[in-house]
Amino acid sequence: MELRTLYYFLAVVREQSISAAAASLHISQPALSTQLKALEESLGKQLLIRGTKGSRKVILTEEGMILRHRAEEILSLVRKTEEEITCSNETVAGDVVIGAAETDSVRLLARVAKDLQKQYPDIRYHISSGNAEHVLEYLDKGLIDLGLLFRSPDPRKYECLPLSDGDIWGVLMRSDAPLAQKKTICPKDLREQPLIISHQKGEDQLLAQWMGCEMAELNVTATYNLVFNASLLVEEGLGYALCFDRLVHTTDTGLCFRPFSPVLKSYGCIVWKKYQTFSKAADLFLRSVQKTIAAEATGSSQSLADE
Repeated sequence: MELRTLYYFLAVVREQSISAAAASLHISQPALSTQLKALEESLGKQLLIRGTKGSRKVILTEEGMILRHRAEEILSLVRKTEEEITCSNETVAGDVVIGAAETDSVRLLARVAKDLQKQYPDIRYHISSGNAEHVLEYLDKGLIDLGLLFRSPDPRKYECLPLSDGDIWGVLMRSDAPLAQKKTICPKDLREQPLIISHQKGEDQLLAQWMGCEMAELNVTATYNLVFNASLLVEEGLGYALCFDRLVHTTDTGLCFRPFSPVLKSYGCIVWKKYQTFSKAADLFLRSVQKTIAAEATGSSQSLADE
């Protein structure tokens, strides 16, 4: 049993499809099917139940579930061993590519990158901004190493590292708008107003819950992907934009921001594909992010204890 074959098997488990796994591995579907068949023959057990023509989804047998668990342990141990041997003072260089939703949490990634830059100046960082669909698509295609989302990804396909610092929701509006006279905005204030909302999946459900009604009942005049574009729509008087507080800059713009009441927060998470093989640069960056988040969480817990 080769490590490469286990990696292929876990890719099929992750994608739930042989064709999708082959695409993510950049090998042909027949070649992957041959590898899987050889694995089953060497073990003398069927590991996967192939889908019919109408459904390409594969299902694990009982033996397949056992192998999945053991394969995860084996590859995790291999990665840990490689890290212990190779992570010395040798030069680490290369690219770290991150897909991110619009959020102030990118600052955390920036702090980690800045700290690493002192010791590893040859690592380059690339940020690709987009909504959750964009980020997950790029992760699946192997075009980015990590994603920053405001949505819980499928735990069967992705690893997830929650962030403890959330973004506060509120309303971006013209300074001469009627609601600008209020310090906070409650649901009833927005019921009849023209609204500009993010078209990112999941956020509409969160907002509907806060509003206490279905989104279809609201007067949504426009949707946006980037807050900057939403701010231009607001400036032109199209409506009130619902967005995060720390993404808007209202100084000398004729705009103002008012937070929701009751407070509504969204918490992000760092995600990556299960069983993903990282470059040394990306692996070092991820481990540094994990340490930073753990240290901040410990600091927050200590502060609460002191209070």
